[in-house]
Amino acid sequence: MGRLALWVFVGAASLTSVPVWAGGELPQVKSASAVVLDASTGTELYGKDADQIRSIASTTKIFVAMAVREHELDLEGWTEVTKGDAHEARGGSRTRLAVGDKFRNQDLLRAMLIASDNRAPTALARAAGMDRDELVAAMNKIAKRLKLKKTKFSDPTGLRGNVSTAREMALALRTALEDDVLRKIMADPAETIVAQGGKHRIEYSSTNRALVAKTYDVIGGKTGYTEAAGYCFITGARFAGKEVVMAFLKAEGKDTRFADFNRVAEWMSNRGAPVLSSGGGPLFENDRPK
Repeated sequence: MGRLALWVFVGAASLTSVPVWAGGELPQVKSASAVVLDASTGTELYGKDADQIRSIASTTKIFVAMAVREHELDLEGWTEVTKGDAHEARGGSRTRLAVGDKFRNQDLLRAMLIASDNRAPTALARAAGMDRDELVAAMNKIAKRLKLKKTKFSDPTGLRGNVSTAREMALALRTALEDDVLRKIMADPAETIVAQGGKHRIEYSSTNRALVAKTYDVIGGKTGYTEAAGYCFITGARFAGKEVVMAFLKAEGKDTRFADFNRVAEWMSNRGAPVLSSGGGPLFENDRPK
């Protein structure tokens, strides 16, 4: 697949509520909001306050990635990190992209999606022919196109503002994972990028601990944290050959979001592959009438 195809899936406003998995004890998710959706249909498999509007921190960056891909980012081109990029990243976690260094655009995508470097978003926007405000507008345009009515952006990094819901972020991740380039990057547990001229080598490790742990078949996703958003985590995973997308928003502890993933993953693995009942609600293979 080449540039991102922004397919319009059924948006959050169009989804009807369905019962959670029939039978069995539900996982005790600690994040304030959470959802698990069937990646092929958007059907809710598990939900907890999934439509509550919340700050989303750096999970924002999947929209940056989709926006620059839509604007035909030259993956092999080089872009210099500027003082303006440093200004946008102020207040965030430590960056490793030095002002004045040039990096391949594909490596800037890796820095942004694997390790959430906050200097990458506006650098990538510039590489794709957009300034900061045009990038934010492009991100809001994508949300509108995907019918994500509660998702709003005012900042490209996620450090200041930006809101969505667990359901809408899971739907957005489903779209991002349809792009082969983004899917491959988000599935990468570690990467080394090199500044032009070879003067700086930066080793990044994924912040997606579920991916790094390799306990389950994790496709890839994105983490985020601000004081307002709490600890956030969106990810894709595969169970019994079935892809799902998950979102966990506003966890109180850094590890809680990953523990929530493990609780849901264990629950789904133990229950078997999901199917639809004759009444339209989700069942597991193990719950079929004997």
